[in-house]
Amino acid sequence: MSIWNERYAGEHYHFGTEPNAFLLRQKYRFTPGQQVLAIADGEGRNGVWLAQQGLQVVAVDSSNVALHKAQKLAQQRGVSVQFELADLLQWDWGVARYDVVVGIFIQFAPPGVREQMFARIEQCLKPGGLLLLEGYAPRQIGYKTGGPSQLENLYTVAMLREAFSAMDILELRDYDAEIEEGPGHKGISALVDLVARKP
Repeated sequence: MSIWNERYAGEHYHFGTEPNAFLLRQKYRFTPGQQVLAIADGEGRNGVWLAQQGLQVVAVDSSNVALHKAQKLAQQRGVSVQFELADLLQWDWGVARYDVVVGIFIQFAPPGVREQMFARIEQCLKPGGLLLLEGYAPRQIGYKTGGPSQLENLYTVAMLREAFSAMDILELRDYDAEIEEGPGHKGISALVDLVARKP
């Protein structure tokens, strides 16, 4: 995707090199050795941090520029991550393959595509597996501090509750918080967090 290659061009990390705050708060849920999928992981800040926790991480993204920087970050931090360049709609997610799926700000997908992606997330999780998902709520458009400009790409609590109704919802909340994730995400933000377990 050339738009993402342009966004990730240059030496700086567009969303920084530190893990997402929501992901950090979920650290207690991880067990070393778990198989983790990091969706649309960009320049690797979350996938690399997950690997630092002793997890076996597959990080997928559609930008070769981002993955090159992610590999560099993994080397700097002394961890191994399986990076894959892929279009998530064509990629083989597998069945009951992962203990954890992490999706942080993966709101590039319009509703029809998003539904396909959500179905694949459920399918690729092992029974008892966890989904950690964070995205922007509709009022984020007014804040202009990151995220998509298409209203239909944003999350609501009701939409996620319905989309993952077959899973056990452990945490689902909508709130505002100040975030600082490189130049890409900076300032007051409208966030929706979901933690769900596959039965």
